[in-house]
Amino acid sequence: MKRNLSLMTDLYELTMMNGYTKLNVTDKIAVFDVFFRQQGQISYAVAAGLEQVIEYINNLHFDDDDIEYLRRETDFCEEFLTQLKNFRFSGDIYAVPEGTIVFPNEPIMVIRAPLSEAQLIEPALLNIINHQTLIATKASKVRKAAGNALVSEFGLRRAQGPDAAIYGARASIIGGCNSTSNVLSGQMFDVPIKGTMAHSWIMSFDTELEAFEKFAEIYPDNTLLLVDTYDTLRSGVPNAIKVFDKLKAQGHKPVGIRLDSGDLAYLSKRARKMLDAAGHTDAIIFASCDLDENVISSLNSQGAKLDAYGVGTRLITSDGMPSLGGVYKMAELIEDGAAVPKIKISDTQDKITNPGFKTLYRIYDEYGMAFADLIALEREKIDETKPITLTHPTMRYKSTTLEKYTVRKLLVPVYESGKLVFGIPTLAESAKYCEQEKAMFWDEYMRNDNPEIYKVDLSDELYELKQELIARYHKK
Repeated sequence: MKRNLSLMTDLYELTMMNGYTKLNVTDKIAVFDVFFRQQGQISYAVAAGLEQVIEYINNLHFDDDDIEYLRRETDFCEEFLTQLKNFRFSGDIYAVPEGTIVFPNEPIMVIRAPLSEAQLIEPALLNIINHQTLIATKASKVRKAAGNALVSEFGLRRAQGPDAAIYGARASIIGGCNSTSNVLSGQMFDVPIKGTMAHSWIMSFDTELEAFEKFAEIYPDNTLLLVDTYDTLRSGVPNAIKVFDKLKAQGHKPVGIRLDSGDLAYLSKRARKMLDAAGHTDAIIFASCDLDENVISSLNSQGAKLDAYGVGTRLITSDGMPSLGGVYKMAELIEDGAAVPKIKISDTQDKITNPGFKTLYRIYDEYGMAFADLIALEREKIDETKPITLTHPTMRYKSTTLEKYTVRKLLVPVYESGKLVFGIPTLAESAKYCEQEKAMFWDEYMRNDNPEIYKVDLSDELYELKQELIARYHKK
């Protein structure tokens, strides 16, 4: 999809760009990090949105109408407006692939570009990455709670606008959903689409049984019946069984029933017994109705007999964790070939940034499981033939040394000098990669309730640089 989102930026970015032009400092190269901070229920995140970032960068340009709009609405100089006419992104971008498990304060994207270019793209990158990573993370939590049950994203009508619905559905697939009800998302991203029927179908006929029979006549090999319109156990399930009996006699295999209200744990257990007693042991029970990871975990603890879930409002709006908290911070400025590390200092420890042009390593233990992540300066290399000592980012007395380990560099080149060098995987490939990623973490780090804190450490060189800059600016 080609969309020109170049003006999807905050005015102050353009204001600063115009200022750089007037001061003749547009040749400076800046390094910015994209990362998120620890907050609420988000102990880890599933990176998502990179493909849309690429689409945005590839289509970044200013039309004549854009230039005229800025000329009319701002006091920008003509030299700057002329520069915008020829604007194209010419920098470097490094990012973790979609589906990568990432943790607070880690650089999940690094931008190295002329200062004005890096400044312009901040709002759009954060908009894309914050939203899709948030929904992918919520979907991952739902998937964890659902276990082996199927999960379909059902949030279209409750999403906060078309883009939130379309790209939220996409992100949910990366996070672990098996399908979506959103037909446009299915078409755009080549993912399975699933759906059953609404209560209005049942109410459009004189009787519930007639509604079921007509649906089965039209879709004999895809009959999943909504059984809670009038009375789930006294009407819905018995009528579904009558229709299933007819389908089986005709050589068809019924899919199952859907519960959309009431006590889902109780109703599913009773319905399972009724279906089994009637010989429909392979008919699934599909549940919807304001589900999320917490409700699904509760249903499981009650012994609910549910095979699939349709998760809508609470997934597509990321109920309980409304924002990722991703930020975009300068880490380095290159002037006349000299790299000058930059830091933002705050009275809040978590808001002090990590300076310099950095990379991110994942350290795996001798069992091949993720043990810790190491944020290091890009120039630092790890010699896997030697033991590695990992040290807490603030409490340096806490350290661990590994003799046997392997290392993977998580940030990969996406753009080099404005040229796309990254092979974009399919959505299915990103979803599979995410599952593989999660399998390489011990369960205590991935659990939804009270997860163990995963180690994210700073290299000694980065830590010392950070302390040096803190001390320097505190003296001023």
